[in-house]
Amino acid sequence: MTNLLGEPPETRLPDDPAESEASDADPRTVAAAHPSSSHAWAVLAERALATGEQDIEAYAFARTGYHRGLDALRRNGWKGFGPVPWAHEPNRGFLRALAALSIASTRIGDDEEAHRTREFLFESSREAHDELLPG
Repeated sequence: MTNLLGEPPETRLPDDPAESEASDADPRTVAAAHPSSSHAWAVLAERALATGEQDIEAYAFARTGYHRGLDALRRNGWKGFGPVPWAHEPNRGFLRALAALSIASTRIGDDEEAHRTREFLFESSREAHDELLPG
């Protein structure tokens, strides 16, 4: 059976000014300068996860990036579902924050949140899911 209504359109976020700054500056400075940037918060979350000792901080950074990303998606026509393609570079901050939230949730034992965010990432972008989440 085919879906007569079709799939929802892809949501493509606008360019994020924090992306160009993030490689050259302290990520905390970038996040403070661009608090609505999912990219800035995702970088902070990923760095905290990389230490293996800052899981609570990673969770907080990732949750902030995730919520800022949801706000941006809604402002750009997203209705709560539908593809958020990994191939569109400005979407990557949100998708990276979502993946980091899933990983941090697993590490702190919030299995329900880990499962929900893993599924959300898979439904939004299978490519991001496969790229960002471990096996």
